[in-house]
Amino acid sequence: MEARTHGRRDERDANVAAARLLNAAGGLLSLSVLLDSGLEHYRGSFKNKAMYTPLAVASLGLAANLHGLADSGPRRCGTRDAAYALEVASGVVGTGFHAYNITKRPGGLSWLNLFYAAPPGAPAALGLAGLLGTASERVRATPSRATPRLAARPAGRVLGILAALGLAGTVAEAGLLHFRGAFQNPAMLAPVSLPPVAAALLGLAAAGGAGKRRPLARLGLKLTAALGIVGVGFHIWGVSRHRGGWRNWRQTLLVGPPVPTPPAFTALALAGLAALTLMERADG
Repeated sequence: MEARTHGRRDERDANVAAARLLNAAGGLLSLSVLLDSGLEHYRGSFKNKAMYTPLAVASLGLAANLHGLADSGPRRCGTRDAAYALEVASGVVGTGFHAYNITKRPGGLSWLNLFYAAPPGAPAALGLAGLLGTASERVRATPSRATPRLAARPAGRVLGILAALGLAGTVAEAGLLHFRGAFQNPAMLAPVSLPPVAAALLGLAAAGGAGKRRPLARLGLKLTAALGIVGVGFHIWGVSRHRGGWRNWRQTLLVGPPVPTPPAFTALALAGLAALTLMERADG
């Protein structure tokens, strides 16, 4: 009897551990959006009062994920769920606002406007953070011995596809901005080379019974997570190269490479690792 109870507790603990990893991913993504939106909207002088919304919502999402990360219990929390729902809604609306901002400019949908108008990737990342948080609550509350499910499908596969799509979108935004910078540093090729491979391997593992690809996907995701951390250092160095360097940080932070954005790679890699763990458990 004791051994059976211990086994059920281990299975429930495994679900909670996966949920907490998703909280780490969602929290880091919320933090990235919070800091990046704060800088970008400050540069835009908060001309539209709605520009304060993502800061407030991302702060709530970050707080909810930190609470979930510290919570070792197996139950869903309605307050956290509400915060994640706000992130999803804000992400959807914000993506629409940013798309409108691009199309209303002279020239409409053009490279120049894609380079310098409001980036649609930021609000999309906020919505993705909310989806990861919502998934964490469902995984956490899954009964022992049961496979966590999302949208009537195994949660690991759904989250794997979601993380792979998120990585693809992040690669697209990084590629656009690095193309704007003419890839003047060879290191600028890294975000458009390694993460796409990791995303493809994760997507293949999630789409079918590609168990043999999971070790490669796991390695690619770990390298992508490290890339996000290293990217912060490169962006900090990039800011220092502008006139005045960090002594003139109030200006160089606004015109230099965005320091808060590389951790999005780390966040989505963590979500992918959680997805792989859930897939492996589902397959026994």
